Amino acid sequence: MSKMLGKYTGLFGAGGLIYVAMELMWRGKSHWSMFLLGGICFIALGLINKVIPWETPLWQQAVLGSGIITLLEFITGMIVNRRFGWQVWDYSHMPGNILGQICPQFTLLWIPISIVGIVLDDYLRWRFFGEEKPHYKLI
Repeated sequence: MSKMLGKYTGLFGAGGLIYVAMELMWRGKSHWSMFLLGGICFIALGLINKVIPWETPLWQQAVLGSGIITLLEFITGMIVNRRFGWQVWDYSHMPGNILGQICPQFTLLWIPISIVGIVLDDYLRWRFFGEEKPHYKLI
């Protein structure tokens, strides 16, 4: 049990740090809630090929990952931005946005980021936690 807790704590922390780093590079600022969202997103990306077969093409895993991240971003936005009024982000100026919390442009951006996240998570799980060596089907 403590081994699993350590694994998921490490993966959560890695995802949180990566998400905050991406925000700092992209927007020049971040918020502590983005560390939490990043950790949850990274764990979710890592669970994709625990639920669907490794033989599922990586691009399909990435599209699924993008959908998951978008859903998590919407839920988080509804809490931190709409409920608490923290104004961590606002996509209301973007075409096709939903309540200013998500937009199609960022959903598309999450696809290549999901590929990196899926591969990184799989590598970390293999290298540090003795899980199956990553292997992917591209098409």
